[in-house]
Parts: sequence; structure tokens; C-alpha cells
Amino acid sequence: MIRKLYDWTLSLAETRYALWALAAVSFVESSVFPIPPDILMIPMIIAAPHRAWRIAAVCTIASVAGALLGYYIGWGLFETVGRPVLEFYGKLEYFDEFKARYNEWGAWAVLIAGVTPFPFKVITITSGATGLSLAIFVLASIVARGLRFFIVAGLLWKFGPPIRDFIEKRLGLMFTVFCVLLVGGFAVVKYL
Repeated sequence: MIRKLYDWTLSLAETRYALWALAAVSFVESSVFPIPPDILMIPMIIAAPHRAWRIAAVCTIASVAGALLGYYIGWGLFETVGRPVLEFYGKLEYFDEFKARYNEWGAWAVLIAGVTPFPFKVITITSGATGLSLAIFVLASIVARGLRFFIVAGLLWKFGPPIRDFIEKRLGLMFTVFCVLLVGGFAVVKYL
């Protein structure tokens, strides 16, 4: 089923409504959809490199708007779904501890999930459920998603099709290593 969904998403890049399809995929990927918008964005930029920056901007704006939907899902469904489940299992007090810790580091969680292959929707929903500051959430989402999509667009614009394999196979790993080093660096500075 995931393969069919992937193939269907990829086929949208060939339609005249590709930019609208990219916006829709970017929007829903940030809250519920399992396929990242990169698979649609990459062939679109390779087909029209002169539109790389516009494509990245559409992807970023739609993704941040979708992140707000994910935030709302976490915020709106926590009281009706999340809290009763936690109370049933006697874990509500653990959630309060998690919430405090998450909100202390939430901006980093949003930044890291926004640029790495980690499912961004998990962080958007968690941010809403824990009540992470909406301003911090939006700012971190803009920075993270902008970095991710504009770096991909820039690489494709500069190097074209040869960079496609690198992006599809290794860019997520490179972003992850970068984030680990960045957070590790801050941890070292904080504790030294």
C-alpha cells in the first residue's frame, strides 16, 4: 500500500497541477501523510531548475501550514483522547513531567525533526499536546522546513540530476549527523 501511495505521489510531478499537488502533499505530510514532499519536489526541480526557489518556497509555506494543523490535532485531541488514555493507565503524572521536559527542549525537537527523516508529524502533534509555545513552534518550523527544502532545491539547482541519488539516499543521514553534532556541541558547551 505504501508503495502505491509513493508511486501515486510521484506521478503528480508530471501533471500541470504539480505545484498545487506539492503544496497539498507538503501540507498533509506535516500532520498525517506518511510520504515526504521531497519525492515530488525533486523531479519537479530537475524538470524545471529555474523554478527551484519557487518550488522550495511553496513546499516550505505549505509544510508550516500543515504543521499548524498537526499542532492543532495535538492540542485539540489531547483533552478528549490523550488525557483519558493516560489517566486510564495511571500515566498522567508522567506526561506532566514529559511535557515540562519537552517544552524546555521543544524548539530543538522541532528543528531536528524538521530537517531530518524523523516523521515531522510526530513532533507537530506532540508540540500541540504539550502546549509548546506557538510562536516558538512556528519559528522553529519555518527555520527547519526552510533549511530542508531550500538546501535540496539549491543542490538540485546547482548540480542537477547527478545529485538526485545523493539527496534520495544520503541527505537525510547528513542532516541527522549535522543535528547530532549541533546538539552535541551545545551540550558540551553547557556542561563544560
